[in-house]
Amino acid sequence: MSAKRNVEPVSRASSPTRPVLVPDSKRSIPGAHVERNPGTALDLDAVRAVRVNRSAVERRAATIPTRRTVKREWQAAWLLRTVTLMDLTTLSGDDTPGFVRRLCAKARRPIRQDLEEALGVADLGIRVGAVCVYHALVPTAVEALAGSDIPVAAVSTGFPAGLTPFEQRVDEIGASVAAGAREIDVVITRAHVLTGDWRALYDEVRAFRTACGDAHMKAILATGELATLNNVARASFVAMQAGADFIKTSTGKEPVNATLPFALVMVRAIREYFEQTGFAVGFKPAGGIRTAKQALEYLYLMKEELGDRWLKPDLFRFGASALLTDVERQLEHFVTGRYSAAHRHPMI
Repeated sequence: MSAKRNVEPVSRASSPTRPVLVPDSKRSIPGAHVERNPGTALDLDAVRAVRVNRSAVERRAATIPTRRTVKREWQAAWLLRTVTLMDLTTLSGDDTPGFVRRLCAKARRPIRQDLEEALGVADLGIRVGAVCVYHALVPTAVEALAGSDIPVAAVSTGFPAGLTPFEQRVDEIGASVAAGAREIDVVITRAHVLTGDWRALYDEVRAFRTACGDAHMKAILATGELATLNNVARASFVAMQAGADFIKTSTGKEPVNATLPFALVMVRAIREYFEQTGFAVGFKPAGGIRTAKQALEYLYLMKEELGDRWLKPDLFRFGASALLTDVERQLEHFVTGRYSAAHRHPMI
């Protein structure tokens, strides 16, 4: 992210300690297999030197919905890809084992069979990226998804506030992994960001990553509570230096959740981290993404900023619950020319 171009939202002052860990020849587009991000040493000088041009971010974000559009069969194809990128999520206080089982059945077959057949994709085995639940319902989801290879993601570390005792948060990760969760969505302590205590944030996320073991870790930044875009960018870099496999915008419980400006800052951070280290980190916008139109805007952003390789489930996910219903409605409109009522596409 060069400081020479005004349109670049994130820049850094030059720093003699800025890490360049791999030669240019090895910083190629990730292949079919993405090596996990092992993290790096915390580079406080580089983190503190991050500056975000808010006006440039807002101008660039405003152009994303207008610069690119897809219609007809191309839109249907992008929407089918959207389905494969969803973490189908239920994080409500009234969740029950029966509800989670029905959600998992939807995850196995997210598109109605008649629509799959009309679209000619019935043999593709379209499924969602993961099912995301609270820790207590991990065993239920694991059992319901047995044989499907759909991973279960557990929200952890005192979700959504992240203010339970540290040892308890670490233990919660271990318990979810032991119960069969293959992905863990952790929440950071926002106070570390708001007070500029980057060492504490790094140590916290590093400990979470260690507790995750082989399970992939998504670090939730709660962007709507971080006060500034500078903080969003700095927290993104620290989380990646600490070994996050994904950085995620929100818990979905904040007053402001995923937005295109937040996403742009985080995606540019991912790009710079990849250019520095050669390790590809995933991105997950979550909270408030309810329509197919909104989802397509995030896909446009990813394609333009990071390229097609970041449009696969191992590097991009939507945290969504209501989104699938609208995607199905749009696919039915493509097939029939008519919009159907939402009740024709029940989540469960």
